[in-house]
Amino acid sequence: MEKTWNNKAWFLVLPVLLLVAFSAVIPLMTVVNYSVQDTFGNNEFFWAGTDWFDDILHSDRFWEALQRNLLFSFIILALQIPLGIFIALNMPKKGIGVPVCLVLMALPLLIPWNVVGTIWQVFGRVDIGLLGHTLEAIGLDYNYVRDPLDAWITIIVMDVWHWTSLVVLLCYAGLVSIPDAYYQAAKIDGASRWSVFRYIQLPKMKRVLLIAVLLRFMDSFMIYTEPFVVTGGGPGNSTTFLSIDLVKMAVGQFDLGPAAAMSIVYFLIILLLSWIFYTVMTSSDANA
Repeated sequence: MEKTWNNKAWFLVLPVLLLVAFSAVIPLMTVVNYSVQDTFGNNEFFWAGTDWFDDILHSDRFWEALQRNLLFSFIILALQIPLGIFIALNMPKKGIGVPVCLVLMALPLLIPWNVVGTIWQVFGRVDIGLLGHTLEAIGLDYNYVRDPLDAWITIIVMDVWHWTSLVVLLCYAGLVSIPDAYYQAAKIDGASRWSVFRYIQLPKMKRVLLIAVLLRFMDSFMIYTEPFVVTGGGPGNSTTFLSIDLVKMAVGQFDLGPAAAMSIVYFLIILLLSWIFYTVMTSSDANA
């Protein structure tokens, strides 16, 4: 008997597809249209071809901002992934401590990005901020408004405080899904805690770690609101990431053509790097 397929379920997905097409595809087409045109105002455009892309790719301003983005994302991943794993490993698995820890971990994720930036902007001020005033009182010359290193440290600590909880929750979900039989077998074999982590917990967390790495990389690489609120891209251009530079170009200078070309290049870089992360991590999982 020939098996028949019922494709009516696709009608349930159709509203989502239409929404995605309206909210993503149409704006993307508009950006592509701007990236190959130029204007002198009065809503009059003329063909520019790939001139804007050539200008962006030969711009020191673009490459410097890209380097800052890559450095920031690398630092964030190097800090948040190990820290998230460590906290998840030490969270309670049973009892009243479980909901308490989960709620505490979820609290930073509930705070809007602009509010996080405002909190740390005030928190780090030397005159009224608890952090800035305390560091100055103990003799440390801290001022994120004037010192690029202090600005970087402030933004990194702020992002670690805000987003490490996401890594913790994902890792914790992976840990609690491990059957007790694995731990019982490891206990019978006399395995050390490091061996349990290396051969049981870490392999079982690989899929959630893949999600955590991809999410944190994309979020950190596209970061805008928090550093813009705290430093505005300064001091100088020390914390001017691609997203901040893009907004300055599009809104501040109203250079629609270069901004559109830069946003497309920005999007392709994120897509490429995310694909590389995914390919490397899934290939290592398959080889294992």
